[in-house]
Amino acid sequence: MKTMNCTQPGGACNKEFHANTFEEMAEISKQHGMEMLKANDEAHLKAMDNMQELMKSPEDIKNWFDNKKNEFDALPED
Repeated sequence: MKTMNCTQPGGACNKEFHANTFEEMAEISKQHGMEMLKANDEAHLKAMDNMQELMKSPEDIKNWFDNKKNEFDALPED
């Protein structure tokens, strides 16, 4: 199990997420983002806008994903 906070995968707060794989971490982060979208949280909305902009380029989103996965993989186990 590893821990990242919301900002590490591109979010906007210090809420901690715990997961065994980066794919799990990405899903937890996405669910949190959806909760913040429903809450109309301004900081998270801006982070989501940034992510949507990144997703316009398949190469950019692949590089982002690879970098974040490497960052997750380098984290120590909890």
